[in-house]
Amino acid sequence: MSRNLRLQYSGLIIFSSQLIGVATGLIFTLLLTRSMSVHQYGVWTNIFDYTAYFTIFSGLLPFWATRFVARSKEGAAKTSTVAQLVISLISMAIYFPVIFLIYTLAIAKRIGSESYLPIFLIAGLYILTFYMITNFESILQSVRPQALGYGFLIEEIVKVSVAFVLIIGFKQLFLGAVLALVLSCVVQIGYYISLLRDELKEKVNWGYLKEWLKGSIALAYNAIGGQLSSFTYILLFFYGGPNTRAYFQAASSFTVVIGYSISLSTALYPKLLARNCSKEQVGDSFRTVMMMAIPLTAITFVMSISFLTILKTAYGVAWPVLIAMSINTFINTIYQFYYYCLAGVEAFDAEGKISMHHLVRSKIFKMFSLQYIQAAISIPLTYFVLTVLPVAGSIKAAFYVIIILIGVQISTFAVLYWLMRRAICVPIAWKSIAKYVLSAAVMATILFLAPTTTTLLATIVKAIIGLGIYVALLVAIDKQARNLVRLISREFRETISQLTSKKQDGNAFKNESGAEKNEKSMST
Repeated sequence: MSRNLRLQYSGLIIFSSQLIGVATGLIFTLLLTRSMSVHQYGVWTNIFDYTAYFTIFSGLLPFWATRFVARSKEGAAKTSTVAQLVISLISMAIYFPVIFLIYTLAIAKRIGSESYLPIFLIAGLYILTFYMITNFESILQSVRPQALGYGFLIEEIVKVSVAFVLIIGFKQLFLGAVLALVLSCVVQIGYYISLLRDELKEKVNWGYLKEWLKGSIALAYNAIGGQLSSFTYILLFFYGGPNTRAYFQAASSFTVVIGYSISLSTALYPKLLARNCSKEQVGDSFRTVMMMAIPLTAITFVMSISFLTILKTAYGVAWPVLIAMSINTFINTIYQFYYYCLAGVEAFDAEGKISMHHLVRSKIFKMFSLQYIQAAISIPLTYFVLTVLPVAGSIKAAFYVIIILIGVQISTFAVLYWLMRRAICVPIAWKSIAKYVLSAAVMATILFLAPTTTTLLATIVKAIIGLGIYVALLVAIDKQARNLVRLISREFRETISQLTSKKQDGNAFKNESGAEKNEKSMST
């Protein structure tokens, strides 16, 4: 397994593919929002609120797989794959009878129809694919991080293609959407298996699994805590109504782009685990994440009405929800960066043995407990806002819930920062960040003064122009931005050069083979 991980290169590949995936993801969302009513879109979103509870343990073994593969433990990849497959099949088998009961007893009454039951059941297949993708991506993160970007792009292209055929061609709205998600994940899994075929030929080491399961008790504690916080989405649906859940999801369709910025630091975690990451690299990684998170947040702010309107005119009124969610996503991006840094320097499992005593005493376990603090605050407050506090309409309900989430996120980040203050230092280049903010502010002002767009093409062009203005300003005033442009240019030239040389080698081989054939035919 190769361990020559290039920190910026890997992150740029993943982030670039995700930006391209924004277009395909937007097309998929448009296929849904323009074919569904707001009420139907709320029901569609609610389907996957439940599958999340059956993928709650999907990250247990992959957590250890990333750490063990990064430290070159032989057989770790195959061990996690086999065990993850078994867990996924069990989870999917449990899902079918449980969702049948939940749907017949509660969901059908809330939405006033029983016709969606087959869709809720088919969505159970997504559980299997989610488990396996999580496993393979955890392995690839330590071996070929850039492959995660290619896999994401493949999944997005297949998803849109299948959805277009089934929804537009065959007029199968909900069925087409859920099959598009499942089939695209199957193709993505096939791609990952082709990349990991050598690693998957190694022998299963059941000793690893024993240690992982022992250590996964604490991880299960973390997973349950994280999923508890997600219960706010179900409260939104049942007490706020399908429309409230639809507005919330429509906003998150755009703020997810801000969260993509964290992918620029994908290779940082395995480098920290392998103990070959310097303090300067940590600082550079954080700067790179902020370089994109800040302008993407600014664009979402000033173009909130335009973004929501292109989904459907009915969503344009939910612009306060999108602005509030942009702030929450930006804060969460910083939180995730610090989280991975602290997890990367914890070395209680460095020798391949996991001591529960050391794990419980580690800072990782303390980070896990933060999930319960978030849930303990957000769930009661969300219930209070939706049931007790007089709220006029779905938009205000969704907005108030996001404000609650922002407050909780800031509080837990403060605790996380306190935990890691002695474990690892994240150098903050305040001058560089000030330049990012200045460039983003100028860009946002120009976009704000420009006419508000309402069509898909005009909105996309305006957003691209805005991002271009930001890049031009930043390149003019920031040295790191200029270095990053040079890096991208060099990598692009090297990639083209490699592809060209391979093609020339292939042509030379063909010419040589043709010459040999001619020689043989002449001798004959």
